[in-house]
Amino acid sequence: MRLDVVTIFPEYLDPLDVSLVGKARARGRLDVHVHDLRRWTYDRHHTVDDTPYGGGPGMVMKTEPWGDALDEVIAAGYEAGARGPALVVPTPSGRPFTQEVAVELSQRPWLLFTPARYEGIDRRVVDEYATRMPVYEVSIGDYVLAGGEAAVLVITEAVARLLPGVLGNAESHRDDSFAPGAMANLLEGPVYTKPPVWRGHDVPDVLLSGHHGRIARWRRDEALRRTALNRPDLVERCDPAAFDRKDRETLSLLGWASEPDGRFWRRPRTVEE
Repeated sequence: MRLDVVTIFPEYLDPLDVSLVGKARARGRLDVHVHDLRRWTYDRHHTVDDTPYGGGPGMVMKTEPWGDALDEVIAAGYEAGARGPALVVPTPSGRPFTQEVAVELSQRPWLLFTPARYEGIDRRVVDEYATRMPVYEVSIGDYVLAGGEAAVLVITEAVARLLPGVLGNAESHRDDSFAPGAMANLLEGPVYTKPPVWRGHDVPDVLLSGHHGRIARWRRDEALRRTALNRPDLVERCDPAAFDRKDRETLSLLGWASEPDGRFWRRPRTVEE
């Protein structure tokens, strides 16, 4: 996969050289290029922003530097043999960045990121490139950052670990929280390693039993408990067909009731509870 990032703070992307993403680059799984937007400015102050039309606070990133930068970066990518670019625009007004979106992006051969600063990029830039390629406007959460570079790091790591040959164990991401399939979009439960006792805290006996069926059931129950406690919205959204009889018993004990169609809802707590 090729990955281009255009930013006014290239040094912010230094973490792309370390850890999992750095290893992916070293193995040739990721071809990363970071570009300084100010290279495409033509005044002595290297201006990339201006006041917004219509008034209001803050500044807006200008069309000209972005348009020139993206045109050159795209042309260079095509010359290097890359095909099928997709524009990724980190923005608090975008669709939520989920594991499903990460999987979709991981299947793209070339991602081009445009992390903005100030009040964002002039809308005409996104509209222009939407006529040439798929555009993903994504938000990593319901909060506002000073710029989109941190979001680029988050998205890149989530995507990179899904690429073939990046994780040491290809099965590692199958049971992740939010991974589609077996865990029905549940959060992952707690995990343990050696020693079996630490500061008076024991590893659950079932994990030491060697009984694979009981271990699998325990992990499923713990995932249900953690999801019901921390993300009840995920339980409510789950496909009823994803829950077996034991799942339903566990959720009932946790205070959940089911509708006629099988979907669950949280029963109000009583004073005694």
